[in-house]
Amino acid sequence: MSGRQPHLNARLQGFGTTIFTEMTRLAIEHGALNLGQGFPDFDGPESIKEAAIEAIRAGHNQYCRMAGIPPLIAAISEHQRRFYDLSYDPESEITVYSGATEAIFAVLQALCEVGDEIVLFEPYYDSYRASVSMAGAVPRLVTLRPPSFAYDPAELEAAITPKTRAILLNSPHNPSGKVFTRAELEHIAELCRRHDILAITDEVYEHLVYEGEHVPLATLPGMRERTIQISSAGKTFSFTGWKIGWTCAPPAISAALRCAHQFITFCTANPFQHAIAHALRLGDDFYGELVADYRRRRDRLCAGLQSAGFEVLRPAGTYFALTDIRPLGHDDDVEFCRSLPARVGVAAIPPSVFYEGRHEGRHLVRWAFCKSDAVLDGAIARLQGLRGAAS
Repeated sequence: MSGRQPHLNARLQGFGTTIFTEMTRLAIEHGALNLGQGFPDFDGPESIKEAAIEAIRAGHNQYCRMAGIPPLIAAISEHQRRFYDLSYDPESEITVYSGATEAIFAVLQALCEVGDEIVLFEPYYDSYRASVSMAGAVPRLVTLRPPSFAYDPAELEAAITPKTRAILLNSPHNPSGKVFTRAELEHIAELCRRHDILAITDEVYEHLVYEGEHVPLATLPGMRERTIQISSAGKTFSFTGWKIGWTCAPPAISAALRCAHQFITFCTANPFQHAIAHALRLGDDFYGELVADYRRRRDRLCAGLQSAGFEVLRPAGTYFALTDIRPLGHDDDVEFCRSLPARVGVAAIPPSVFYEGRHEGRHLVRWAFCKSDAVLDGAIARLQGLRGAAS
């Protein structure tokens, strides 16, 4: 994570191996239950898997349309209208990528000149900072602070300069579980309009909201024409390894994004696109059961973490929960998480690595609840030993 790496260009110096790789290695080494990396340990609906298998058997196995196959871009357009009353033309305004992470990278590569500034809220998903650097742009950071993870409006306003190209917003927010309020979104929208800047919105957890509501920034007045919406199938349908993501943006912006995308992956896994076209058209009962099931998992883990002595910051969205580790006598999240697999056989993620000012998150730890009941219960049982060790 530190020290200069030979051969690595200056833009990527300091990024090193991701914390997810390190914690997964420790989990495997110590046979730990892994509540670190955010992928489910269960699959999504059988009908989606069958749709992928049928697509493979039907011969949809070669390169396909660069911007996404017609059935999928049509399904994404229908999804946006169905849930948010947003109308996007499938042919000119919707683009499919190899996951939302590629979409974020392509967006920044396409839209940024060297020296442009991108406003980020910290803590941030780790690819944001690296993608900004690889585009030759400069991050301007606004800190979300617990327990509410609200931002200081004055701090956001001060982060905007004549060099600002865009604000990158993630809601529901990883790792905090925050769902930005309508008032916060209206403030962000007003700043974008006032300063004539773009908004890049990462909405991959759009269907995992337990309190409040997910309001796409593009639905606010004057924002559709300046917003690049990013989402993906992995979190909603529990097929994170398929890597199907997309953007919705006005035609001129989409044309720019496609110019970058065609030279990154060109196109995305053909049969999985067919399967996600089917997935997006699942009935309301699927989406209702999804939220109910994850709310139950959230409550199960949060109650267990509280019983183990943590102060729990209950998330309003996503499938992550943060805890304050200071009640257990710890104040260094990296040290705590590195020792945890060997000490009690559980792996988690230290969120200070998602801050530029790491002191802001050193007392927090992120836990994933997108796991089976057996794994959640087993981890909770193992973590009970920490309370005794702290007393």
